[in-house]
Amino acid sequence: MNTKNHFNNSIATLMVVLAFVPCILFGQIPKDGNIFIHPEFGNNENAGTKENPIKSLFEAATRVNQANGKGVITIYLSEGIYGLDATVTFHPVNWHFTREARLTIRGELLPDDPEWNPGKMPVIVSTMPLNFKPYGNEDPLKGASYGIQIETSHVTIQGLRAVGTPVHERPADGYVRRNYPIVREGRDLDDLRVTQCLFLGDKHAIPNHLAILASGQGVVVDHCVFYNVKDAVVLWNSDRPAEGCEMHHNLVVGNYGAAVWTWSAAEDFKYYNNVVANANVFWILNKDEKNTFHLSNSMVIGYNELVNKGGGPKDFGTKSDPNKLKLGEGVIIKKDGKIELEEDQTKRDYLHLKPGSLGSNLGAGLFIK
Repeated sequence: MNTKNHFNNSIATLMVVLAFVPCILFGQIPKDGNIFIHPEFGNNENAGTKENPIKSLFEAATRVNQANGKGVITIYLSEGIYGLDATVTFHPVNWHFTREARLTIRGELLPDDPEWNPGKMPVIVSTMPLNFKPYGNEDPLKGASYGIQIETSHVTIQGLRAVGTPVHERPADGYVRRNYPIVREGRDLDDLRVTQCLFLGDKHAIPNHLAILASGQGVVVDHCVFYNVKDAVVLWNSDRPAEGCEMHHNLVVGNYGAAVWTWSAAEDFKYYNNVVANANVFWILNKDEKNTFHLSNSMVIGYNELVNKGGGPKDFGTKSDPNKLKLGEGVIIKKDGKIELEEDQTKRDYLHLKPGSLGSNLGAGLFIK
């Protein structure tokens, strides 16, 4: 027997076999850049195509992080429940995105699709231990966790429904156990858009401490609904004042923290066509009160405090100068009042302002078209 030929034939056979091994072994992305997830029928050994979806968002992140190349990657989440028992971090080292060729994490159906209804939104719920250690240190407030963590530039998150985590939020004085569904820590990252997402919470059953905690530049939050979350959006840390940030066409109802925290935002921050109702605090500035912000075509109706400064996870700072908010055309602010919200879960516009009611003309909510 020719040992050399036998060896060569074995290698050739092995190469053929490896060609059919699922791409999970190589961290590859399907050629069209699309990864499909189905939490019920998917399998993490599948190729990740529409016909053969994977099962978990964590697996999708693993493949993105291990991939080599550049170009568009779109992750499609089918309807269903996505329980996160560990932080899902997107931090690719060898795959490069741009503003045009970006990473998108989205529902398979979006609110403007004719077949969409609120029940078809993929649901993100964090079930992980609240044992995150900030900068490697013990958490002085006794418990935190991150849900989806974005540590790359040029990312869109679209059409997801994110709830909180089922914990007792304040077990003792000075403690705040908290989950952050969407986080970006990178102080020098750019271009994060969160759009058409629904954030839900209940401070007694499933507190949603802070829907979007984002550092860096170019944070845009639009056409989202925040219902009974503690805090809606915090522009957190940045190597320099965060430019290119926007909040527009959002509906924030019943926040028991604050709706807008502009700790790192530069003065070019754009705030327009938003509706905030039944708020504890509307806006929280950085403690130095250095910047002034301009508002247009928006409504705040019903609040305890209009503008504070400083604050953090366990408090909402102290009263600040309301003149730091410059009210432009079409801004309505009322200390007392109420809105009319659609609470019929069978309706397409569930948790939106009823047509013709106060503020409905501003277009705040999940629908872009």
